[in-house]
Amino acid sequence: MKRLMKNTVSAISSCAIALSCTVGMSAFADVTPNPVISRGCPAYSGANPATASAANDEHYFSFWTGTAPDYLAYDLSGVPEAKRSKVIAVWYNTSAYDKIGPYSNQNMEPTDYTIEVNSAEGGKYPEDGWKVVETVKDNVHGSRQHAVDMKGYNWIRLNVAKADGKTGSNAQVNFDIHNVSDGISDSWLFLGDSITAGGMNNCYGTGFATFVNRLDSNYFPIQENGGIGGIKSEDGKANIDRWLDISPAKYVSIAYGTNDAWGSNTPFETYYSNTKYMIDAVIAKGKIPVLPTIPFSTNEDVAKDLVKYNDQIRKLYDEYGDKLVKGPDFYEFFSKHTDHLSDGVHPDSEGYEMMRELWAKTMFDNVYSVKSAETTVPVSEKKGLPGDSNLDGQVDLSDAVLIMQSLANPDKYKLEGQALDNADVDGSNDGVTGNDALTIQKYLLKLINELPYKK
Repeated sequence: MKRLMKNTVSAISSCAIALSCTVGMSAFADVTPNPVISRGCPAYSGANPATASAANDEHYFSFWTGTAPDYLAYDLSGVPEAKRSKVIAVWYNTSAYDKIGPYSNQNMEPTDYTIEVNSAEGGKYPEDGWKVVETVKDNVHGSRQHAVDMKGYNWIRLNVAKADGKTGSNAQVNFDIHNVSDGISDSWLFLGDSITAGGMNNCYGTGFATFVNRLDSNYFPIQENGGIGGIKSEDGKANIDRWLDISPAKYVSIAYGTNDAWGSNTPFETYYSNTKYMIDAVIAKGKIPVLPTIPFSTNEDVAKDLVKYNDQIRKLYDEYGDKLVKGPDFYEFFSKHTDHLSDGVHPDSEGYEMMRELWAKTMFDNVYSVKSAETTVPVSEKKGLPGDSNLDGQVDLSDAVLIMQSLANPDKYKLEGQALDNADVDGSNDGVTGNDALTIQKYLLKLINELPYKK
């Protein structure tokens, strides 16, 4: 019996590893909310405390401004510990995402800084006891996300040593803390050219996260604007690996093509291979690629072959299937809203607002509202949901784990009633055994098409 249990547990472990890879490659998985938890919490700063609260209010057009060296600290003691054991600390600035391309700029950007935590009680800013959890030097990015373990800590601060590469310069940021205690699931990085740069900045008009939140108040995504003016798919290919190395984002949008199509200066096959490289790089990092179409343009130099460039995107849709999320169809959208193309290429301010809203609506349909195919099981009114041993309304890896726990420690993990009925799915009608856990794993891995529930 011990040998059987050991072999079964080993098989479960192997299936679980395989399943984690399968789910990681599927674009259509449920999104666990990573809500912002720092909104309106007590904020402190050294040189300019009056603007500290502007960093975490609901307005992204207001900023904390400090003169380096300076700090921005939050008292999170009022947030339940379970909702801040692990967080992402993300700061936003209006500079270009990176210092590449013909329009790169750096304006009041933290360049040398640390992320720090403190276990002091809330209510009074602690002068000492700060622990450095991440150090950044010579930063070239206009925003950054930092995953931080805050278990046992009540405070977090952004401590800026240099701005724009020197002391005595101003740093200006919005700074949000998001709860990722249940995993990083709702974090986004939007890479692209000037259209992305102009459209996905969250301080002009209504941001992507706010639009998503209006659709479902459970969500407020972490969103970074990775747009850089004037660059092409070859620039994205050349830099995406280092961008991904520093970003914990789960969803990465790849939105290049306008500059490739402008004068048709990038061959179609090169644009395709560049974009494919970026998709593969995102997947290799365990992240999920998102690919919108290239926006429609009334500029003849852009428009003349634009359909052919978008054909490459549709080719990639077919090739990658559900490993890739289809982004908004900006070609179709702006072909119907040419009055919002300010110069025939770039949207005007209202067009950018519409663009952000379309991003939110499309992602709500294609990501937030889509249940993973691996968790869909026919429901029987009399027998409940076959495989749902923890009675949470779906079938996933946790059900198989609970079955094994109940076999190993029935006093602590007891299955009874409907849960016990749901767990017996191997078709043998011999009670709950390790084979039921294995059967669930096989179903999730699509090795079998249905659970052979037999009573």
